[in-house]
Amino acid sequence: MESNGADAEIVGLHGGARGAMPAAEPLLTRDYERDPQIVYERLRRAHGPVVPVDMLGVPAWLVLGYRESLQVLQDDARWPKGLENWRARTEGRVPADWPLGPSLEVNHILIQGGAGYRPLRAAWDVALRPFQDPRDPRAKRLKAATAAYADELISLIAQGGATGVADLSAQFSRPLPLMVASRLLGFPGSQGDDALMDMWRVLDAGPDAESALHRLLETLVKLGEAKAKEPGEDFPSYLLAAHPGLSVDELARELFMLLGMTSDHVGILMANTVVEVVTGDGGVRASLSSGMLRETMNRVVMRKPPLVNFVPRYAAEDTRLGRYTIRAGDPVWVSSAAAHADPVFACPMSSDTAISSRAHLSWGAGPRQCPARELASTVAAVGVDRLTERFSGLELALPVDQLPWRSSPFMRGLRSLPVRYELASTAPALPPRPTYPPTPVADATAVAEEQDGRQRSSLWRYLTGLIGKGR
Repeated sequence: MESNGADAEIVGLHGGARGAMPAAEPLLTRDYERDPQIVYERLRRAHGPVVPVDMLGVPAWLVLGYRESLQVLQDDARWPKGLENWRARTEGRVPADWPLGPSLEVNHILIQGGAGYRPLRAAWDVALRPFQDPRDPRAKRLKAATAAYADELISLIAQGGATGVADLSAQFSRPLPLMVASRLLGFPGSQGDDALMDMWRVLDAGPDAESALHRLLETLVKLGEAKAKEPGEDFPSYLLAAHPGLSVDELARELFMLLGMTSDHVGILMANTVVEVVTGDGGVRASLSSGMLRETMNRVVMRKPPLVNFVPRYAAEDTRLGRYTIRAGDPVWVSSAAAHADPVFACPMSSDTAISSRAHLSWGAGPRQCPARELASTVAAVGVDRLTERFSGLELALPVDQLPWRSSPFMRGLRSLPVRYELASTAPALPPRPTYPPTPVADATAVAEEQDGRQRSSLWRYLTGLIGKGR
């Protein structure tokens, strides 16, 4: 089953080999679009836990093994981030029109290396803490707002009838985390909805993605300028307070990262969890009623992680990894999706085991583990919980193996999630959604104004246009 070059020791992706250099395997193929796991397993059989791949014309190393993934993720000194560490880019050998270039050139916390990373990460941790500590009133208010947003979206779907067909991706799992992120960023009322629509266009990478990106960054710069002049109880204000040296442009890049990564990751996680609940056996549904939703989500991300490949790191020095020696400056991409399928990890998890489902790599590992993982998990859990409360019946409108997927070098999620639904006979009552920041005297008025503004927003007009389609 193994290739003739299984024992070759290779130094570098651009020559300098001691032994025969195997050809880089094209990764982003039609087979990868249909089912990345088939591609990962073929590469694993041929190369072992690390494989040389072609990323749209640029050579890189892809880490498939679970142990090797941990080795890279947990050792920030030996495998640093930061484009300044990429030898081929420094030497001018990365094409200027490389399709993945724009997403890696934005120097935010996900990409950044060097001395600037640690103070930036410390500021992120401080700025997110009020929203991730379940004892903090600000976290409680955000969680209540998330539930209220979810109910608004479900009520909008329900305008199509007590029973019907809906796309839970477009009508629920994608807009909900964007709405929560807009609140976290402190957009007043529904003013952030146009920005959310532009974020959607950027994530879909369609023909209008470039113009949407420019508009979105301009909007975020204006938001940052407003928060610098008049801080509030929101993430950008807290980030500026914790890292006063951030320029407005730098702040806009951080807000863009939070808006994009959190929303796409959370939306995919919610959709995948819904599929698991709808298609799973009675034990899955029973676990939800027993308060085991987080455990169900952990199991889902082990099989279908939203973030399939992490942004690259770079070898600080020539280092042996798997069957190969990686040359200093070579880019190394860790694949969480492939690592979760590694027999070292996957086989023990397929039966009764003492291995914790929390050992998954969906949020990364080591010192650069996702700083917003608790917030993202909470939003996803609240969304799925509201769906199971509000709908007495949900079933897929397509066979599970015919659901349409979208793959990118980083993320993999459903393009759509068509379901047949039946509303519960009575909707559980929720307390009014609090304003953010709270203004006790004007709470009722502020909520009414926000809801009225949302009805007129571009996002709400788009969602209203989807009601009842496909029935």
